[in-house]
Amino acid sequence: MPSETDFIASADATLAAIGNLEIDCDDRGKLIVNRHVPNREIWVAARAGGFHFRAADGIWRDTRSGEELAASLTRLLRAQAGIEIDLSGLPSPGI
Repeated sequence: MPSETDFIASADATLAAIGNLEIDCDDRGKLIVNRHVPNREIWVAARAGGFHFRAADGIWRDTRSGEELAASLTRLLRAQAGIEIDLSGLPSPGI
């Protein structure tokens, strides 16, 4: 498991690339992206559920499905907000 400092630096770089960490989808609710330091994960709360992403092999991966963070966010934003956004350039975790 990475140190807390290393995790925070990697997570913050990814979150900074996303920009807005709370996305208001009007009447479809909010999509929230944040870091969870105790578990060393990035968490996503969406209408479709809660998702936890952990650094694995240089990629933020969903701890249940294995889906990559950028792909997951793209899918969730399409479903919840009806928008298409390319997040393939998100920084890889440096941990």
